[in-house]
Amino acid sequence: MELTAFDKELLNILQGGVQFVPNPYEAMAKQLGVSEERVISRLQELKKDGFIRKVGAFFNSDKLGYSGTLVAAKIEPGHVADVATKINEYPEITHNYQRSCGYGLWFTVITNSDERRKQILSEIRALPGVISLLDLYSQKKYKINVQFKLK
Repeated sequence: MELTAFDKELLNILQGGVQFVPNPYEAMAKQLGVSEERVISRLQELKKDGFIRKVGAFFNSDKLGYSGTLVAAKIEPGHVADVATKINEYPEITHNYQRSCGYGLWFTVITNSDERRKQILSEIRALPGVISLLDLYSQKKYKINVQFKLK
């Protein structure tokens, strides 16, 4: 399926122009000159077709008392899928990617304490097939938002 001009406009608004009002879909509809039902049904279709993973708020994790780390994991061949599945069971893991380098899995962990971060990484280190982990704990955020300007 190819995105229409309307889809692209809708997705651009969804990425950064959603108003914090009681009826945000109605506000989006007014911006686009269509009905609220059209906005909602199109978003549902775009989600069903895989263009949208989820609609929700982004929080400032630092302000909420959380901190993050990027972790690189070196995994024995043949264990990558099992380790990735186990990693994904943690609600504190926000992203998990396989890469084609010595450290084949990269994931992010957001926790509200150093103890919890260390516990999670200790449990992952103990999984069968895990050779080593690099804990690349964040010290300062420089990039906090990504938007794709669709044309």
